[in-house]
Formats: sequence, C-alpha cells, structure tokens
Amino acid sequence: MKLHELRDNAGAAKKRTRVARGPGSGKGKMGGRGIKGQKSRSGVSINGYEGGQMPLYQRLPKRGFNKPNRKAYAVVNLGLIQKFIDAGKLDAASITEDSLVASGLVRRKLDGVRILAKGEITAKATIAVTGASAAAVDAVAKAGGTLTVAAPAAAE
Repeated sequence: MKLHELRDNAGAAKKRTRVARGPGSGKGKMGGRGIKGQKSRSGVSINGYEGGQMPLYQRLPKRGFNKPNRKAYAVVNLGLIQKFIDAGKLDAASITEDSLVASGLVRRKLDGVRILAKGEITAKATIAVTGASAAAVDAVAKAGGTLTVAAPAAAE
C-alpha cells in the first residue's frame, strides 16, 4: 500500500449539501426555500410559532417560584480550604472572606461565603464567614479550630 492509495472507508465521510449552488446540485435556484414569503427570506426565526395555535410552552403548566431577591453565596468546601492551607496560600490563624478572595479560592464574595463540609480539614483554623453548614462547623471544631458565622456586611 502506498500513500496515494489511502482512502476513507466507504460512507465514512459524507459531503455536505451545498445549498443554492446551481441546478446541478439538486438544491439550486431557490435553495429548498420555496417561493417568496417570510420563510424564504434570510434572518427569519419563527421557532416556537405554531401557526396561531397556542404554543406548547404556553400550554404547559408552570411550576414553582423564582425568588427575585434570593441570596447567592460563594460556596467553599473544607477540603479545598485545607489544600490551600497546605500550599501556604491561606493562613490558618485567621481565614476571612477577604483572605479567601485574595488567595484565589473564591472568585467573588457575592452575598457572602458559605462553607460546606465536603472533604477533610486537619489544620487548626479560625474561620469567619457569612454562612456554614452544621457539619462544617462540627468538622472544624473536631480539628481544634473555630468557625464563626457572622451576619453579612451591609451593602454599600
């Protein structure tokens, strides 16, 4: 076998249809769009329109409620905090929301930082944040540290 004899398997590479490229293509002249009308023009998007019938997304029942003023917390797991302490990026003596942002563990505080108990913490850390799960508070206490949950600072 030589390089110029190499071929794809039959049917492995299907050529795409080149629409509106002359009568020989089988999709020439009007490119399969029919004659005139809204759908024959470019830039038309009428997805979800059902010809005057009530669209499906309006016929289906709506459920639930999205609270407009819901708090969004930046979530941090204890395992990650331990990893950053081991790497020397965080000082276990005093971990605050600002120090978490400065270390790069949290991108932005949002409405505060919430600590969750995923992972292990072995360092004796003093942590002060807006929120924490009960399991996280227990895990930090078991490691000999303290996790205090403070009210979020007033928005400026």
